[in-house]
Amino acid sequence: MNTKKVWLVTGASKGLGLSLVKKLLKEGFRVIATSRNKHTLIQELGDVSDLFLPIEVNLSDNEDVKNAIATSIAHFGKLDVIVNNAGFGQIGTLEELTDEEARSSFDINVFGSLNIIRNAMPYLRQHKSGHIFNIASIGGFSGGFAGWGIYCATKFAVAGLTESLAEEVKGFGIKATVVYPGYFRTDFLAKGSVQTPQHTIAAYEAARQSEQAHLNDIDGHQPNDPDKAADALIAISQSENPPVHLFLGSDAYDIVYKKIDILTNDVEQWKSYTLSTAL
Repeated sequence: MNTKKVWLVTGASKGLGLSLVKKLLKEGFRVIATSRNKHTLIQELGDVSDLFLPIEVNLSDNEDVKNAIATSIAHFGKLDVIVNNAGFGQIGTLEELTDEEARSSFDINVFGSLNIIRNAMPYLRQHKSGHIFNIASIGGFSGGFAGWGIYCATKFAVAGLTESLAEEVKGFGIKATVVYPGYFRTDFLAKGSVQTPQHTIAAYEAARQSEQAHLNDIDGHQPNDPDKAADALIAISQSENPPVHLFLGSDAYDIVYKKIDILTNDVEQWKSYTLSTAL
């Protein structure tokens, strides 16, 4: 039965991850939830049980992740669905952000997921089944957001690695899906969740306007419901032929076609140069 499946959800102490874990537990699935703070998970979701295993893990530490995967399988005896959800938003132009700030974003948003995938794959390959969801963002499909370049870069990376992953693992009966959420009403943009640049440059007016809009206007007024996103992920996990690309939210839907129009126009306008390189 599907409700016997074991899910592993990273970044489960808040936002979409928390909504998903609550929904999964309510529907009788068995769940491993990770966070940087195990006590937060216990407060929100309860202590260790036959259905639930909270784990404190540093996703940027490969050995810590390896141990977490081993603990998960030892507790439940199996692993079926992985949701690489952990990540954070980093505001700031490419010039403003320090090397440390940029690398910190990649450490969690990209390498954290890679560490999970790397250590879970031997088990999934052995059993020739499983589904990996990598949570990107609509900013991983369209980077046209001033002041969000590094964040978008991490999410483009998530999208790219998921496309390759889907090809690499399909021969083992394993599925991979990259999820592009639009704006969901979570604490993603709340103070303490999204990071702002240590040093700002006033000349970047568009970036500053975008930063203020996200922190002051969009936060708390996002148009999408995280509980409905959780429903969608559970439904997709039960599909025999799930998509490699899953967009969530009417805003994400609109941005997809806006980007397609931009690409189409660029390709056609500069077609003569594109084709001019043939031998």
